[in-house]
Amino acid sequence: MKTPVKKPDGEMRPRLESWENTASHLDRFLRPGLGRKLAMEVTKHDIATLSNDIVAGKFGKPSVSNARHMRKAASGLFNWAAEAGRDYVTASPCVNLPKLDPEHPRTRVLSEDEIRTFWHGLDRKDLPWDRKTRLALKFELVTMLRSRELLGARRDELFGLDGEHARFDVPLKRVKKRRVIQQPLSDLAVEIIKEALTSDDQQFVFESPMYKGQPVHRKAMADALRGTKHEKNKDKTKTPGLCELLGLKPFTPHDLRRTAATLAGDLGFDDAWIAKCLDHAASKKSEQIVPTVTGKVYNHSKRMKEKRAVLEGVAAELRRIIGTQRLATQAETGLRLPRLIA
Repeated sequence: MKTPVKKPDGEMRPRLESWENTASHLDRFLRPGLGRKLAMEVTKHDIATLSNDIVAGKFGKPSVSNARHMRKAASGLFNWAAEAGRDYVTASPCVNLPKLDPEHPRTRVLSEDEIRTFWHGLDRKDLPWDRKTRLALKFELVTMLRSRELLGARRDELFGLDGEHARFDVPLKRVKKRRVIQQPLSDLAVEIIKEALTSDDQQFVFESPMYKGQPVHRKAMADALRGTKHEKNKDKTKTPGLCELLGLKPFTPHDLRRTAATLAGDLGFDDAWIAKCLDHAASKKSEQIVPTVTGKVYNHSKRMKEKRAVLEGVAAELRRIIGTQRLATQAETGLRLPRLIA
């Protein structure tokens, strides 16, 4: 899984870039459940039973999602073990398994009152979570980008911040679908960036408050919203999350993407345009099915005009909701604003 291979962008990275997640699922579920058996002794009945145990909550919180992840990780492991030249097993036991119940899609969308409370609450000086993480949360709502895509944002990935066509180029190694994203930046997104860049030598927009020269941790936003009271490590500080502190019903960073997309939909923007902002591949257009190969191979248009219209519309709507035409001033935040980026 960790063997480096040359990727489309020319970098050498592990063949399976999500190998840590796969290893975690194997270690959390397969090892304690079936670790005493030889690989060749594991049957599809064993995998099905383990899957049922995960759904029933015998490995913690009941979870269909975890059962699905375990099956995928186990299937990869046994397919590897059955390849010619290895033959540790004659065939994978991860076949003809009972179907798992469908997972219910999350539907959490923040209301206008919640957006207002959340936005202004993030500017409070008495909150225990650092300012860069709070700005990153605002940035996800404004740009519709995924947490992993935006948290690693570097100064050299930003273009035209002082012009009318500001954009953020996300390299494919941080993108879920492993394709470069060129995301237009609204004036509100640019304001957030300029506040986050507090010095001229700062390379990461959302720099870690603990480790200079590194971005905030990939789980920082989720931890800030949820808090750390649930942590079992007794030595870790138990801090309430932003949702609790602001009196909001719990939500995740991903729910901010959904909220922004919902705002765009309510404003009347086409679903295909919104899908582009979310980096979702649209399968239909005007009720006509578009072949998958069209998007993957032939259509490399970034649809910048449509995406910019959506994101600027969302920014304008957010300004209306939060009732302000600007972010907190330098005097209010106590932060030194850097020179503008060319």
